[in-house]
This record gives sequence, structure tokens and C-alpha cells, in this order.
Amino acid sequence: MNPAFQYNQYLLKRQVFALAGKFRFFAPGGKLVLFSEQKMFKLREDIRVYSDESKAQEVLMIKARQIVDFSAAYDVVDGATGQKVGALRRKGLASILRDEWEILDAGDAVIGKLFEDSMGMALLRRFLSNLIPQNYDITLGADRVADLKQNFNPFTYELNIDFSMDTTQRLDRRLGLAAGILLAAVEGRQS
Repeated sequence: MNPAFQYNQYLLKRQVFALAGKFRFFAPGGKLVLFSEQKMFKLREDIRVYSDESKAQEVLMIKARQIVDFSAAYDVVDGATGQKVGALRRKGLASILRDEWEILDAGDAVIGKLFEDSMGMALLRRFLSNLIPQNYDITLGADRVADLKQNFNPFTYELNIDFSMDTTQRLDRRLGLAAGILLAAVEGRQS
């Protein structure tokens, strides 16, 4: 597996004022470890993740299964092997008031959940102000394995991704980072 997936903490930054969605992942020391870019003018979401901005080595692909789908599912595929790592599926109706996603394994069995951690804050964000930072949890069964927390900044999108509570690494970091990219891409269209 690519060494960029070894960290317990990442900072995801979405580039502002770019035609296509560009995302950069930084390791705890501030080193750029992953670069992602959405393909422009695609009917189906197609996001590629590279080891750096040269885009010489593709390490991950995130592809929507359908063109338009209220409960969209996104396959996460390892760029080196072409093997499916798992998938993320948005819970359509449940996500109207509070974002909620299912985390699926390579065989599409539900193994976990990604959700906004506060219904009250989610409602405030949707109906009053999108300046309130979002906070998400990822759980596998009853265990919380990741925290994705947006920094307050009205000018740029930054998401802290923390896997440190997942001491046995039950969640594949590639799925967790794909979740971060999808949240940043979806949030970008909503704001």
C-alpha cells in the first residue's frame, strides 16, 4: 500500500476559485502527501487521487455508479491494483436534515456509518448559516474510528481527518480519505 495512507491525521484543503475541484492532503508535519482532482464536465462523478501534484502516480479512484442518484454510491478503487477497496453510499432521505452515509466493504456489505455528529448543528447549518463548521464521525459497529472536523474559515474549506482512535486500523484509510474528499466536494456544491 502507498505510504501516504500510513498517517493517523490529515489536513484536507480544497482549492478555492478552481474550475475543477482540487484537494490537497497534508501529513501532520505539513508535507503534501496526496493530491486529488475531479474530472470536469463528467456526467458521473470521477475523482482521482495522486501521490503528488505532478499526477504521475494515481493511488485512488472514486467513481459514482449512477449519473444522478439521490442515494448516490461511490466506488473506491485502489489506483495501483485496480481492486475495489469499498464504497460510500449517501443515505438519500436521511441526509436531508443531517448528512449520513453508509460505508461498504469490497462486496458492498454495510460495515459502518459516516454521519454529522449533531442534528441541532446540522439544522442550523442548513437553515440559518453555512458558516457553522461541520463535524462528522465514522463508526464501525459501535466503535468510533474517525473524526472529520471542518475548520472555521469563511474563505477556504479545510477538513481535519483524525483516525487516531482507530488503534487497530479496522477502517481502511483509503475509505476514510475518500469520505473526506466526497464531503468536501458535496459541501462545495452546497455552499
